[in-house]
Amino acid sequence: MPHAKTMHRLSLARSTPYLLGGMIVLGGFLRFYAIGDKDLWLDEAFSVWMSRHPLPALIDWLVRIDQHPPLYYMLLHFWLAFGDTAAHVRILSALLSTLTIPVIFLIGQRISGQAAGLIAAFILALAPFHVRFAQETRMYALLTLNVALSLLALVYLLSDPRAANMRLGCQFSRFVGSRQTFGAIATDLAWGGYVVFTAAAVLTHSTAIFFPVAVNLFVLGLLAWRRWGRHTPGTATFNPPSLSNWLLAQIGVFLCWSPWLVAFVVQSIGVYHAFWIPAPSLDTVIASMKALLNDFWPVQSAWGQLIWVGYAVLLILGIVHLRKRLAVAALLIVLVLTPFIGELLVSLRRPIFYDRTLIWTTLPLYLLLALGFVEMRRKPAIMAGLIMLATINGLSLQSYYVHYEKEQWRDAAAYVAAHAQNNDLILFNATWVQLPFDFYFRAFKRPIAEHGLPVDLFARGVLEPKMTHEDLPRLRSLLHNRSRVWLIYSHDWYTDPQQLIPTALAQAFDLADSQQLRGLQVQLYTVPVPGN
Repeated sequence: MPHAKTMHRLSLARSTPYLLGGMIVLGGFLRFYAIGDKDLWLDEAFSVWMSRHPLPALIDWLVRIDQHPPLYYMLLHFWLAFGDTAAHVRILSALLSTLTIPVIFLIGQRISGQAAGLIAAFILALAPFHVRFAQETRMYALLTLNVALSLLALVYLLSDPRAANMRLGCQFSRFVGSRQTFGAIATDLAWGGYVVFTAAAVLTHSTAIFFPVAVNLFVLGLLAWRRWGRHTPGTATFNPPSLSNWLLAQIGVFLCWSPWLVAFVVQSIGVYHAFWIPAPSLDTVIASMKALLNDFWPVQSAWGQLIWVGYAVLLILGIVHLRKRLAVAALLIVLVLTPFIGELLVSLRRPIFYDRTLIWTTLPLYLLLALGFVEMRRKPAIMAGLIMLATINGLSLQSYYVHYEKEQWRDAAAYVAAHAQNNDLILFNATWVQLPFDFYFRAFKRPIAEHGLPVDLFARGVLEPKMTHEDLPRLRSLLHNRSRVWLIYSHDWYTDPQQLIPTALAQAFDLADSQQLRGLQVQLYTVPVPGN
């Protein structure tokens, strides 16, 4: 009779397509659920505004005022041809995030079998951090998918002897007409996939440069270990590609990315001179790691904090599971640590550490968690652990859907439209807060004059110009002959820390109305009434 383990593997192999399909459906449902309910916030409105431009103008604006590469904005540009409601502009991210679920399954399957792949896909499908950014009109879902596809190509190459023994691009010509042709073509496709998707990741977000940095640290280290260390290559671990193939692949990545090189330098200089992200602390790093593992965890009691101990135990078990495949463990650990350390080192000069830019590190993190479950070995223990994980993530997702709210631009626009008069003036501090306001205000078709402070939208070629005393004369000129002025006040901690705008308005007008909304204030100023 077949061995029990063999029967289990056969049973798992037969059920894998159905289990994976169910996880994709579940993950897609969570990402699409109530996708248009939350207001479009500042960064999302900027994405829409940017992507509405023709491609040449889009690129020009990116170089002048933004810090991001063009790939996501270009995709969104074409996506907007089919609609631009809040729900529609977010669906692109939801689709990209859902597509990442089968990719992480394939990575897990390649490095440790179907069970690891299925568990990793399950963890990703339920991950609150990914659900959140699947419902944002930003580039983070695309970034994760590109890194996942590149990582899939990489683990294929590291576990494929052809990658080490044959020159890149020569497999097809050598094996045409032979039984090995398809394997050789698959190797070439893996090389191409690594090059294309690594470049695409860096063209999605500049901090993704730490992905090829991490990969090169690992591969070059593995090459050195194989050359000078005592190791007998085998199927239980990774084998590095040949150095010549690897260098050719890195040249390919650079060439694919190089059209953006000059723009990247210009943007980097801008970030160096001024950027809003505060310097990271130990608390920032810990909070970021917690968010990546389980964002929106609602239980803050001492017992509730024990979940982080559980995650730590799973990660340790995952590393233990790889004790006989140290190269695989090293790859996953390097992929997690390099971007964290890299962003912290850069932040010594100019802070850039931000949890969402690290979203792709959840791929190796979740793979380690999945391997931790596999290391439990006994099926009842694994099932109990997965049920507990699903329960914890379910509570966090409920907290996200019910309690997490973005800036209330929809309510702000509706309030002003209901109470404004046609000869009113609407002023915006931070200038670009006009974008989310107008996204909703356009539906009311009110012909009301709008101006930004200290200057009109992007007039200085700066994303968030700060208000200074030198800008007060312009403000006073805008107020001339006005009897009613609305102030939409948001992100003032950065753009108007001295409160110069409301102070100047209070000197010339009475504050007739003030609405405190989430993330902003709506204030109405009117000329003083004689005798009051």
